[in-house]
Amino acid sequence: MWLASIITLVLSTGLGVKPHAVANTKNATYTNPILPGFFPDPSCIFVPELSNTFICASSSFLAFPGIPLHASKDLIHWKLISHVFIRREQYPSFGNISNNQFGVYAPTIRFHENTFYISVTMFGSSEYPYLENLVFNASDPFDDRSWGIPISTQGQAYDTSLFWEDDGTIYDQGAAGLGIVQWKVDLQSVWSATEGGSGDAEGTAATKHHESIARSRNITGPYESKPANPVLSNVNTTQYFTGTGHVDLFKDAQGNWWGVALATRGGPKSAAYPMGRETVLFPVSWEAGEWPVFDQVRGIMSGPLPPIDLEINAHGRFIGGPDIVEFGPGSDIPIHFTYWRFPISGAYTVSPAKHPHTLRLVPSALNLTGSPNHVLSDGQTFISRRQTDTLFTYSVDINFPAAVENEEVGISVFLTQDQHLDLGLTKLNNGTYLRFRGRSSKEIPPAEILHRVDSTWLAEKVRFQIDAFNATHYRFLAGKVEEDVDRVPLREIAVAPASLVSGGYTGTLVGVYATTNGGNGSTPAYVSRWRYRPRGQAVDYDTWVYPDEYC
Repeated sequence: MWLASIITLVLSTGLGVKPHAVANTKNATYTNPILPGFFPDPSCIFVPELSNTFICASSSFLAFPGIPLHASKDLIHWKLISHVFIRREQYPSFGNISNNQFGVYAPTIRFHENTFYISVTMFGSSEYPYLENLVFNASDPFDDRSWGIPISTQGQAYDTSLFWEDDGTIYDQGAAGLGIVQWKVDLQSVWSATEGGSGDAEGTAATKHHESIARSRNITGPYESKPANPVLSNVNTTQYFTGTGHVDLFKDAQGNWWGVALATRGGPKSAAYPMGRETVLFPVSWEAGEWPVFDQVRGIMSGPLPPIDLEINAHGRFIGGPDIVEFGPGSDIPIHFTYWRFPISGAYTVSPAKHPHTLRLVPSALNLTGSPNHVLSDGQTFISRRQTDTLFTYSVDINFPAAVENEEVGISVFLTQDQHLDLGLTKLNNGTYLRFRGRSSKEIPPAEILHRVDSTWLAEKVRFQIDAFNATHYRFLAGKVEEDVDRVPLREIAVAPASLVSGGYTGTLVGVYATTNGGNGSTPAYVSRWRYRPRGQAVDYDTWVYPDEYC
C-alpha cells in the first residue's frame, strides 16, 4: 500500500487527549515489533475514558475474523480484545473475493463523542469499481457484537482516515493513485464525493516504503510539505527493519507523542520475511508550532513508556504467549484462531459427541490451493493462528481414519492460496502416505515428498509438528502418538525455506486443514492437543529476545 499522512495542527481533536498534559521524560527500553506477525497497517488511539487504554486496529485482507483490535495500558503488552468484521452479514460478498492480495485494507480507528469508528477499504474486484469504502462504529470496542453493519461510501480511495472539524463537519481522506483525495461525509445518511486537498504518495509497500508529512491550518489545504521529508525511512540503509511506513500518531496520558508504523524484518537483502509487515512503535517529539521529529525504527528502542499494567478486561490473549488448547467440553474456539475467508458452517465442532477434547474438522472439497474451476463461496476447511515469533514450535495431534482415496488432513504454513507449505496424511490408491507439498508464486517450490507409512497411522493419533528453527527455514515432522504424549518420536519429513511463503501484503498463518482434494470422501478429522510455543524473536541481525519459560 502507498500512504502519505495528512497531519494538521489540530490532529488530536477527537482523540480524547488532555491538551495541557506534561510530557514524561523518564525513558524505558522496549523491543519491536510490538505486534509481531500478520498485523500490518496499524492505526492506534489513546482513550482516557477507558481507563487510559490504547487501542490498535490492523489490516486482515482475506483472513477472518477481520480487523483485529488489540488493547494495552503500557504500549508493550497487547491483548486481542475483539474483531470488527466478525459476521457474514456485515459484508456478504467478502466470501467471493478471489485475489489473495485483496480483502480488508488499512483500517483507521478514531474515537469521537463516546463512539468508536473504523474507516476501512474493501478491495474486492480487479475491475472498476475496484474497492468500497466502509465505516463501522461501536460503543464498546471490547464486544464483537457491538460492531454492526458498516456504512458504505462512494469514495474511490484507500488508507482512509476520518477527521472531525470543530464545526462538526466530517471529512474522509485517502490515497488515490499518486495523490490524496478528501471528501465530506455524513455518517448518518449518504456520502458526498466532493474531492478536495491532495498530497504525495510515498514509496511502495515493500522495502522502499517510507513516510512523508504535510501540514495546514485548514483541513482542505493548501498543505505545506516538511522540507526534511521523509520523516520515517530505512530506505538505502542496511537496517534490519525495512519498509517502514503507514504511520499513525497519538498522545499518551502524560502528553508524550508516539507513532506506530508497519515494518518488515530481515534487512533489505533478505528473501525470507514470512511474518510480513508488522506493527512497530517509536517515540515522536513535537513542539508547538514545529514539525514532528520521529525516532527511526529499530529493534531495541527507548521512550517515555507508561508504567507496566496488564489489567485489560477482555477475554482474548496477550500477544507473545503460547497456545495450550485442549478443546474441552463447553469451550469455544479461541478468538485469535483464524480462517481464510468465511468458515464453512458446520465444519468445526468443539468436543463433539464421543470425541471430547477434540476439534472435529469436516473436510472441504477444496484443498488449500483450490482449483481453476472452484467456487470460492464453498470455502476451505482450514483453521489457524498467526505466526508471531521468528522461532517457534507448533504441533497438533490428529486422529483421521481416512476411508476414501485422496482424503487428507495435515498442517500448513500458509501465506495465501498461492503460497503455502503443507504436511499431510493421505490415503492414495496404493497405500497411506505422509505427503509434503509446497506451492509458491514467488519461486520454484520444492518437489513433492511421499513417505509411505503403514495403515495403523489411520487408526491412531498422529502428531504433526512445525519447527521454525532459524529465521529462514521450517522443519516439518510427524509421528504416531503412543502411550507417552509428552515423548512422541517424530520423523523429519521435510525442510523448506521461509522465502517460499514471503512477500505480498499478508503474513504467515500456521494451522490445520482437512480436504477431500475434490474427491467423494467425507471422513472427519479430530484435532487435539493444539500447541504453539514461542522460542525466540529476532530484533536485529545478531540480536534475539528469548521467552524465559521456553528458551
